[in-house]
Amino acid sequence: MTAAIYGQRAGKTTLMIEELSYGGQIINTPDIENYPGLMHVSGFDYSTKLYEQALELGAKFMFAQAVSVEDKGSFKIVRTSEGDIEAKSVILATGAKNRTLGMVSAELAGPESGLVGKGVSYCATCDGMFYRGKVTAIAGGGNTALDDALFLSNICSKVYVIHRRDEFRGSPVTAQKLAAKENVEFVLNSNVTGIIGEEKLTGVEVTNKLSGEKRIIETDGLFVAMGQVPDNSRYTNVVDIDDKGYIFAGETCTTKTPGIFAAGDCRTKEVRQLTTAASDGAVAALAAAAYIESLN
Repeated sequence: MTAAIYGQRAGKTTLMIEELSYGGQIINTPDIENYPGLMHVSGFDYSTKLYEQALELGAKFMFAQAVSVEDKGSFKIVRTSEGDIEAKSVILATGAKNRTLGMVSAELAGPESGLVGKGVSYCATCDGMFYRGKVTAIAGGGNTALDDALFLSNICSKVYVIHRRDEFRGSPVTAQKLAAKENVEFVLNSNVTGIIGEEKLTGVEVTNKLSGEKRIIETDGLFVAMGQVPDNSRYTNVVDIDDKGYIFAGETCTTKTPGIFAAGDCRTKEVRQLTTAASDGAVAALAAAAYIESLN
């Protein structure tokens, strides 16, 4: 939507194609407090304002699934579930889905999705401050999980780090820092097998893989840090992707195909936040506008 705003302001005709609802992941966030200039705003309200701003500037919106993109040189064809669209330039802003507990644990019991924003979160940087002085748990063993645990250990009374193996995949230095903290407890060789709570999260069930022993951990928050899953495989004819499925595109948002750009969480980058997604939208739109001008 940021790309649409900048595309319209650059004097171009912009069409946004969205399969489900405008806003992406952020629409499910109950309170955003880390976006510059906005102290508190819900993800729904923020997305709605952005959507209305794009429409007011003249952008069009289409509910459809983008099936593929074809490069025809001076123009591109976006094939969708609602028909084909011809455009001079295409910006892929497909985002990435958080890898849920349900994706990695067939035995998971409990309302994981129903408690998102009510104790279950996928971003400690985004939501950690809501748990200041409270008990939290991290599920994961990579760098994201360890960094999240370190961040939370500085503001929470207790942090449980739950990992399915006996050692972490993430940085040994960070793991050592966590091990030295009195308010951090490692729960290794274990999986989260149950989510406890109705109106809000009250605890998690953890099962030891070796002994089969189950344990209930009372916690105010559960942060799932098992990575993200991008959905870019349908575009590999026009972009290159890395081994994790992200589109190779740097800070200029350019891909291997002239006129096709990648913006937001779908591209290779270090930080995936609301601010960086909006920044990418502006960069990609201005680059797309410049590319179109170069065709004339």
